[in-house]
Amino acid sequence: MHTFPTLRSSSRVTILGAGLMGRLLAVELARQGHAVEVHEAGTRAAEGAAAYVAAAMVAPLAESIVAEPGVVRMGVHSLARWPELLAPLAAPVYFQHDGTLILWHRQDAPEAARMRLKFEQTQGLVPGLPRMQALDSAGVVALEPTAAQRFHQGLYLPGEGQLDNRQALAALAATMDQLGVVTHWGSARRPADFTPGQAGQPDWVLDCRGLGARAQWPQLRGLRGEVVRLHAPDVTLQRPTRIVHPRYPIYIAPKENHLFVIGATEIESDDMSPASVRSTLELLSAAYAVHPGFAEARILEISTHCRPTLPDNLPAVRVVQDRVLEVNGLYRHGFMIAPAMLDVVMQVLNTGQSELAPEFDLSLQLDREAALHT
Repeated sequence: MHTFPTLRSSSRVTILGAGLMGRLLAVELARQGHAVEVHEAGTRAAEGAAAYVAAAMVAPLAESIVAEPGVVRMGVHSLARWPELLAPLAAPVYFQHDGTLILWHRQDAPEAARMRLKFEQTQGLVPGLPRMQALDSAGVVALEPTAAQRFHQGLYLPGEGQLDNRQALAALAATMDQLGVVTHWGSARRPADFTPGQAGQPDWVLDCRGLGARAQWPQLRGLRGEVVRLHAPDVTLQRPTRIVHPRYPIYIAPKENHLFVIGATEIESDDMSPASVRSTLELLSAAYAVHPGFAEARILEISTHCRPTLPDNLPAVRVVQDRVLEVNGLYRHGFMIAPAMLDVVMQVLNTGQSELAPEFDLSLQLDREAALHT
């Protein structure tokens, strides 16, 4: 059995990839007194990272429609951890946990009923989830008065949250600077470029490159997402809102200063080309159906990206080379599960195992030979 060696005081750690996971690990390791160096193929702004395009919702019950119970438990864990992780950063980051609102048109009531049944099943499997609330017209009015003009029933999932993804990425980078993390932007490196544990080399290498690691992890695939960012001064939605639809269920995530992130599409593709006309029309039409104020919104950006996904749509941590730990496969749940993944990885680095991993049904492949055959 291969045992992953634990960190010593003042270890030297090299991180490959400065997306969300790489930045969280860099900050945490530097806070613990380790010498951290980061290589990122892209820029400090992280335009090439999936996290740059994300809506950054932390919605474990809402995501249980497509997420396994272990991932939902990771989301519950992360809801508590995000405020702790954001508070000491070098710049403020918008974080809100006022719940998720789910709405539907009358013709989509059967789909909504199936969703509600799934939520009830998840609540029976995952302790700690706040109980969802069924809303009539008055309930919708109390939460989102303007939406009540077009929707007369809904579900409210209390306690779910969201943050500003780009503020978080920027604040993490600034904190890395404060903590003395050595960063190399525009530096595409791979584990084979290092011999960790040897003289003049890092003690450990953490590979957090997402789809950039496909040469070493061929099972990774891209899951394309398309997102529209709007500035809508006339829209007053207070919390993330999801619209039930059998073909393109959308979400609308309100950020600060009347900025809204709208998305829905999930396409099995590595295609990074611009969004299609059809997808864009569906997103914008669905948004307008929620709130008429979107008619006068300004389109700031239409973005596409591919999320790194493993065959089972679950994240994984593995060792396939001495003193190299690979963290990947966060799928569409990056911001929802990243704090939980951070805590698992830090437990592995500090103790050689993780008490949290079984709770999250998380695959830890710390036996090098076994991991090579997965």
